[in-house]
Amino acid sequence: MSARERLAARQAELLAALLADGPAPAGFDAEALRVEADALLAKRRRVVALIDPEVAEACGEDFAPLFAEYARGNPRRDGSRAREDAAAFAAWVGARRPKRRWWRGGRRG
Repeated sequence: MSARERLAARQAELLAALLADGPAPAGFDAEALRVEADALLAKRRRVVALIDPEVAEACGEDFAPLFAEYARGNPRRDGSRAREDAAAFAAWVGARRPKRRWWRGGRRG
């Protein structure tokens, strides 16, 4: 494996730890990574709530835990936009709460 490939693999490990609830890579402080991952998740959640406040409000107290579950399974893709993330969350949560009248899911993009 080349030096470039090793670096790419280490970077992927770090991103997985920060964005997808992955384990801390060797040589990194697990607690510091957890704090940073929580901050990044909170920022992403705030952006989605700003873009689509109706979905966040409709989720009520469940918004934060639902978004955390969504984010763990759906890390942001390279080059994706926040509006795409908000629309994907709306569709994701809509599929889990199909019986609610308020749900229109996937209406923005």
